[in-house]
Amino acid sequence: MTAFRTLPRAEVLERRAKSNGREVLVVGGGAAGLIAAKRAAECGAHVTLLEKNDRLGMKILISGGGKCNLTHAGTMEEIRATFRPAEARFLKPAFYRYTNDDLLDILHTAGMQTYVRPDGRIFPVEPANAKDVVAALEQAVRDAGVRVVTGAAVSGLVVEEGRITGVRVGERVRQAESVIVAVGGSSYPATGTTGDGWRWAAEVGHTMVPLRAALAPLYLDRVEPDWSGVALREVTLRARVQAGGKEYVRWHGDLLFTHKGLSGPCALGVSREIAERMAFGLAQGGVLEVDLVPDISFEALQAQIRAELRDSPRKTVGSIVDRYLPDRLTAPFMAQASVEAQTRGAHLAAKTLNRLVERLKGWPLGGIRSVPLERGEVVAGGISLEEVDPQTMASRIVPGLFLCGEILDIAGPVGGYNLQAAWSTGYVAGEAAAGGNNATKRP
Repeated sequence: MTAFRTLPRAEVLERRAKSNGREVLVVGGGAAGLIAAKRAAECGAHVTLLEKNDRLGMKILISGGGKCNLTHAGTMEEIRATFRPAEARFLKPAFYRYTNDDLLDILHTAGMQTYVRPDGRIFPVEPANAKDVVAALEQAVRDAGVRVVTGAAVSGLVVEEGRITGVRVGERVRQAESVIVAVGGSSYPATGTTGDGWRWAAEVGHTMVPLRAALAPLYLDRVEPDWSGVALREVTLRARVQAGGKEYVRWHGDLLFTHKGLSGPCALGVSREIAERMAFGLAQGGVLEVDLVPDISFEALQAQIRAELRDSPRKTVGSIVDRYLPDRLTAPFMAQASVEAQTRGAHLAAKTLNRLVERLKGWPLGGIRSVPLERGEVVAGGISLEEVDPQTMASRIVPGLFLCGEILDIAGPVGGYNLQAAWSTGYVAGEAAAGGNNATKRP
């Protein structure tokens, strides 16, 4: 796929001089805001990027544990299909306009190498990390001619005669013909995403879809402090309405025990469904269990262990379980399964074997106490998609206002999908806010 051309600074300035470009304010220097500012400037606008923190890209810096899961390597249709239907329909124009290849082109042009993990996630090649990603994007923004102002805490939007005319920064009003709001949601408020954009949008007439945690850790009603920091690799986490009841969501990947419950890709992957169930009355979100051997059926695992113990009758049951669990978890697992670890194969009863396999295929982890909204990497809910034009990210309520990134009611799964949504919607917003007349088109 052909990537968009990154314009040399001299060409950007020449276009601006010829275009009598409009004034564009971009509020928020995260993923969506950086790409929006860059694109608007490339299209000839006079762009000022306002960021309330003292540095740009605070949420990018924590992506992928600081390693920065840039995007996903799937086709744009495959990436789009991971979102819920209404979100996927909304994202289609933006994903067509700005792809994963287009984002990577910026970084590769800056000299950064990237690689694709087996699960499709794309990361910088170490030692490069999230800090280097932010530095490359900031340089691209400045090279495009954007004026970057940090420590600029916007307090509201200015609307006159039904049209946006600027923003308030302290006691001052900064005027502009177009304003792009890209301030993120309310996850990880320490990074500056404190939900300001939702309040501003509501004040000028936008409808807010109720907020839910998404890609968040899970707090359990019973925790084992000694398990904190222990990870399970390539397992399947399942949530049920009650013990032995109907399963309503699952996720395959790694799982991490914390001092309050669970984190890691599995926990993040099921968190949105659990948060929604809790919001609509499911007591404490139901219960969780983990399949420690997800790639083999109950019957096949049972036959495999039976054959192994038959062929090695002096082998202990504990030595078999050790293959599936870290050392710290073997003893508590065996206790829950009511199986003596030192039991040898020659003495293992059929009922005991069944009980062991049942636990390996569904180890109960307890009830879910909460899904903390403020700890989520992404928040579901936000500005109603019905009130935003997917072709331009323009507000259907207030002319001159453009909305992109996490403040929209969009939340994809873990794996780089949400950052791609931010890059793509930011690009479209930047181009449209600038007027789009000088946009570089695909050949």
